[in-house]
Amino acid sequence: MGSDPEKIAVIGLGAMARALIAALRARPAGLRVGAALVTSQGAGSLADGIARFTSRDALLGWGPSLVVECAGHAAVAEHVPPLLAAGTPVILASIGALADPALRLRVAQATEAGGSLTLVPGAMGGLDVLRAARLAGLDSVVYCGTKPPSAWRGSHAETLVDLDAIEQPTTFFAGTAALAAQLFPKNANVCAAVALDGIGFDNTQVQLVADPQALANRHSVTASGAFGRFEIVLDNAPLPDNPRTSWLAALSVEAAVRQHFAPTPF
Repeated sequence: MGSDPEKIAVIGLGAMARALIAALRARPAGLRVGAALVTSQGAGSLADGIARFTSRDALLGWGPSLVVECAGHAAVAEHVPPLLAAGTPVILASIGALADPALRLRVAQATEAGGSLTLVPGAMGGLDVLRAARLAGLDSVVYCGTKPPSAWRGSHAETLVDLDAIEQPTTFFAGTAALAAQLFPKNANVCAAVALDGIGFDNTQVQLVADPQALANRHSVTASGAFGRFEIVLDNAPLPDNPRTSWLAALSVEAAVRQHFAPTPF
């Protein structure tokens, strides 16, 4: 695969992909999303300069230099291993999909076969510290995600708590990162990033909270082990087009794209 900065493709055209397209246009540096792998709706339209493809083979025929997945867990399972096996670099946004051990194995094998894979940290920062601490041994890693009740609408939270009746911070889920990634695929990808950099999906504990006083999406990680203890807390503004997603998550995808084409850190 080549390294043409104008041959970036996205999987999906939801809020995250649209944010990436707009950001690359607003901060021009020779980078441009030129194609999207989508469903049949809108396929083939070139009105906005972005080619639509409804099949992975057609996208590969276009010759993407980088594919950015922004379409959810099902799209990861369907498209990412074959793209990697074809030698295509992939940036993965829906990393919660890797909670599935079988899919994680397929992705690892495909990466060994050809393409490079970049996992974006999403709305959570400081995970380099967690990776470092893991080398000395971690005893406990707890991720807590706190958002306004409205940010949990359309998710499994609606079956666990009456979001309209909440008057104080309410923890509606406490369990493993594996279960959180399964039940909240669109809201809790960040816990998957924590699990992958720490002690795994089955040992990482997750708490999800609806807080009617919250003005931002709060993500925190507390870890302890032989190294000592740390806590990382981020308060993130929601993505304007999708309040269930932190703006920083979209920015982390943009940063990964820019890093791919300009890896020098200075």
